[in-house]
Amino acid sequence: MGSKVIIISNANELVRVQPERVVYIMSDGNYSTMVLHDKTEHVFTLNLAHCQQLIEEQLGRGAETFIRIGKQLIVNRAYIFKININKQQLTMADMVLNDAFTLSASKEALKQLKVYLESTIGKEAKL
Repeated sequence: MGSKVIIISNANELVRVQPERVVYIMSDGNYSTMVLHDKTEHVFTLNLAHCQQLIEEQLGRGAETFIRIGKQLIVNRAYIFKININKQQLTMADMVLNDAFTLSASKEALKQLKVYLESTIGKEAKL
């Protein structure tokens, strides 16, 4: 991924960020908030589908780092630390800074994420 960046631009602002700094993007209708590992937040007037499309267009295969969870969340798989289906919580953590972000998601979305991650464990070990 190295030199690739995500660029999100709207009428008043342009943000250029390295994908590995993005922990998650959360949507609230037509607004999306990008949260970085240092807890910096950037709000855009884009829905989550548009954010997902921008990431895929700009990163190509590198976009696989990001996983869409339900209708309101895109997460960086590198930060996934803990999935608690019963509490409907997803803990995102930066192992270097020891910062943690606790997000809410539906049980079904978390179950799907858990199954997906479990199915990729063998594939990642081979890389």
